[in-house]
Amino acid sequence: MPQIREASSSPSSSPYDQSVRLHIWRTGEILLESPTRTLTMEAPRGVEVSAAEGSLKVSGRKDLRLESTEGEILLDANAVQFGGLPLGTYTASPRQASQEQTVYEVCVCPSGKIYLSPAESSSTCQAMSNICLWS
Repeated sequence: MPQIREASSSPSSSPYDQSVRLHIWRTGEILLESPTRTLTMEAPRGVEVSAAEGSLKVSGRKDLRLESTEGEILLDANAVQFGGLPLGTYTASPRQASQEQTVYEVCVCPSGKIYLSPAESSSTCQAMSNICLWS
């Protein structure tokens, strides 16, 4: 049975006392959650989340947003994978492209949406791609 500790958002007794929960299991797993409200972590000198061993997972039911207002976002790893990218059509027959194509290039629409396009001797990325037009 997991050991659970709960921390409330304020020391007072209010209907929102359970709006922030900290679950600590005997296995060493920790879950910080806000089942009823937004959870924000802020610090004047930065916030660090790391996993010395194992993986770090960030997920959301809707959009997941990484934003830097004054700096950059750096993805530094041996491999960066983008699963589920849409495939833009460049050839006359999309069926033919998907059956015969094995190499793709990563393209970016003017809106910032990323998609794959069949690689050729020159770039097949197009601002007028079906992906860019309908996103």
